[in-house]
Amino acid sequence: MSLPEITTRAQWLQARKELLVKEKELTRARDELNADRRRLPMVRVEKQYTFDSVHGPVTLAGLFDGCRQLIVQHVMFDPAWEDACSSCSAGIDEIPEALLAHLRVRETGFVLVSRTPLEKIEKYRARRGWSLPWYSSYGSDFNYDFHVSLDPAVAPVQYNYRDAAELARTGAGWMLEGPTEMPGYSCFLRDGDAVFHTYSSFARGAEQLGGAYAFLDMTALGRQEEWEEPKGRSAAPRGAVPDFSA
Repeated sequence: MSLPEITTRAQWLQARKELLVKEKELTRARDELNADRRRLPMVRVEKQYTFDSVHGPVTLAGLFDGCRQLIVQHVMFDPAWEDACSSCSAGIDEIPEALLAHLRVRETGFVLVSRTPLEKIEKYRARRGWSLPWYSSYGSDFNYDFHVSLDPAVAPVQYNYRDAAELARTGAGWMLEGPTEMPGYSCFLRDGDAVFHTYSSFARGAEQLGGAYAFLDMTALGRQEEWEEPKGRSAAPRGAVPDFSA
């Protein structure tokens, strides 16, 4: 791998300022995108899904565990496999308990869901040393309805909002050849007894995470930062990083 060019401090500073302009543009564009995501309409989940857990059957509403929002990571784990996807597993390795606690402060739960039976989930979880809540959707339509288990014999194939014709046209026709598991995240909002689907992200969009704020930015309520007027100072969001993007 080649190393960066060696330069003077003055030349480095000029190059760094030019890069900073692009970084600020990206920050502003990301903020606008997050706001657009919060304005997405939502769809009520009418179907009754049941998941297996070590404590018994749980409904989709039960996965919220008292929170108002829920983030589901769709972990690739086909019932015929002995292990979950290695890439999914590497990402889960990097999720600390503190991150889940920070999400819960914003009334947001986080769970893993896979289509393999609970017995395989628990064996694999023990080997990895994970304590994250992980549920089995085995025997339900959940994975197919949210387009992370692809099988044309079960349901029309769609992935990353592309139908079968679009997938074939863009070189992803292999997804149509038989049972396939894919990664993704889905977000839900609970209002009383009603559960709503607000957002799902797949493919590379599902990889661009890193920290509680990045997860919260996928949800309908966002970071939920309240504004207050500190005495003697201008208004600032509590718990927010000052905005130096201008």
